[in-house]
Amino acid sequence: MSDEQQTDTLVLGPMMRYVDTDSATVWVETSRACEVVVEAGPVRASARTFGAHGHHYALVEVEGLEPGSRVPYTVSVDGEQVWPEAGSPYPEPVIATIQAGKPLRMAYGSCRTSVSHDQAGNDLHGVDALRSYSMRMAGVTGEADFRWPDLVVFLGDQVYADETTDAMREFIAARRDIEQAPWTELADYEEYAHLYWLAWSDPANRWLLSTLPSSMIFDDHDVRDDWNTSYAWRQQMEATSWWHGRIVAGLGSYWVYQHLGNLSKAERAADPLWQRVTSHAAFADASEELDLTEALDAFADRADAEPSSYRWSYVREFGDQARLVVIDTRAGRVLEPDHRAMLDDEEMTWLSEQLRGDVDHLFVGSSLPFLLAPGLHYVEAFGEALAGGAWGSRLGRLGEKLRQGVDLEHWAAFQESFQAVTDMVMEVATGRRGRAPRTVTFLSGDVHHSFVSEARVRPRTGLPPLKSRLLQAVCSPIRNPLPRRMRFATAVLSYGVAGPIGHVVARSAKVPDAPLTWSLLRGPWFDNNLASLEVTDDGLALWWVRGTVTDGDHDAPALETVASIEVVAPRH
Repeated sequence: MSDEQQTDTLVLGPMMRYVDTDSATVWVETSRACEVVVEAGPVRASARTFGAHGHHYALVEVEGLEPGSRVPYTVSVDGEQVWPEAGSPYPEPVIATIQAGKPLRMAYGSCRTSVSHDQAGNDLHGVDALRSYSMRMAGVTGEADFRWPDLVVFLGDQVYADETTDAMREFIAARRDIEQAPWTELADYEEYAHLYWLAWSDPANRWLLSTLPSSMIFDDHDVRDDWNTSYAWRQQMEATSWWHGRIVAGLGSYWVYQHLGNLSKAERAADPLWQRVTSHAAFADASEELDLTEALDAFADRADAEPSSYRWSYVREFGDQARLVVIDTRAGRVLEPDHRAMLDDEEMTWLSEQLRGDVDHLFVGSSLPFLLAPGLHYVEAFGEALAGGAWGSRLGRLGEKLRQGVDLEHWAAFQESFQAVTDMVMEVATGRRGRAPRTVTFLSGDVHHSFVSEARVRPRTGLPPLKSRLLQAVCSPIRNPLPRRMRFATAVLSYGVAGPIGHVVARSAKVPDAPLTWSLLRGPWFDNNLASLEVTDDGLALWWVRGTVTDGDHDAPALETVASIEVVAPRH
């Protein structure tokens, strides 16, 4: 923790996390053990902090709120108000509860690096779409009521533990020798804590996250590029001196900083690690803070060694209107040479239970796009077959190098899982798992370009047509654009060359055709973006926005629409 951080009682947050019709969850990190109080109108809630690796956290569960209300709130630490900050240029933070029956509006995106927001930072990584969104919602660069969402979903790579910024490297270098492994990558919990501070401490973004409820899931860079790509990749990592410390710190800090706030009060109550926190709060002396360090590390170690021991995936229900299923596509992979799966058996069973109809709109959050460009899909499927020995062991080794070298590790590279989830989704969309939704939409990130595609049943399969519109809507990156020379190459390879080549090589390796066929509706585009969707009478509206700097004013970037699409969907 820096000297600047140590001077403030409130280190990070407050962050508005799980919110429903009458309750809200507020997360904070503080500089010391304390009692945290949230007051929202007549409602008051409090929680003692718990400790981990010398840091202090509280999760305050605020209950008894009015549905559909927007109530300003304050945060106090041991009786002293710490939020909102005195003299803040931003509006009062509010708790905005869900209103039953109101059309759902949701923002989402992925891949955001944490560099400065001045000209140097913007020249390096472009204008931060999240910060631009924050300033528009705060009324700094436009009307404050501009299409305010009910929540934002961050679909991976909230932090980059491997590709660190100058600020993060400076922090690392002050602690240890960066000429020794793991060099400028993260080594332990303390470095993760600082990385989250860099990601979430900008004043504009901090204000937004104190008001806009958020849900999150990790992707590879939250831990390391290509995390759990293959059995060979896993063996390479486990042979190093530093991987075990990285994965324990990564999963442990993820549970604290991201995962806890994804859960409802009832879901948290069933979490064995959280039960330690609540039991301590109920029976220990009020002045004694629980140190969760040892239990947290043991939990993270087991979650890595035995992925089926813990589920990172979760689901949100919005009445009959919508269901949001968010899938862990990293930690739960099965990587044995004779059995590769994106999800283990328990996770696949759980997902099957969540993929059902009887809602108007089914949203599936997956950090990795389920439906890549069709040609690239078959290239990845071929890559899996090649690495698996379809053409012999020598070419299998070449296939493994290609898999790791060019990131052939999306859903398409786990064909068994892709085919299984495709069957589930088709059953939902044809009405065999309850009333067919109007739309089934995969929301994804990861690939550093955005697009919308639509799937249909492949002709001449004899399968029944879909009753739902089946979409893939990608938003990536929020702030980490591809270099311009890479944008052209990505577009050509993904949507041009890969098309004819992919099908040919896949057939040569006896990769089966998918029962679906899909094509672009919009895209691709490569800007830093934040996407939004809204349920409408006709179906869905989706749009993508970016920040732009005019007249050199990097402090207050304007927000402009990059792309939009109206999806007209049938009623059932």
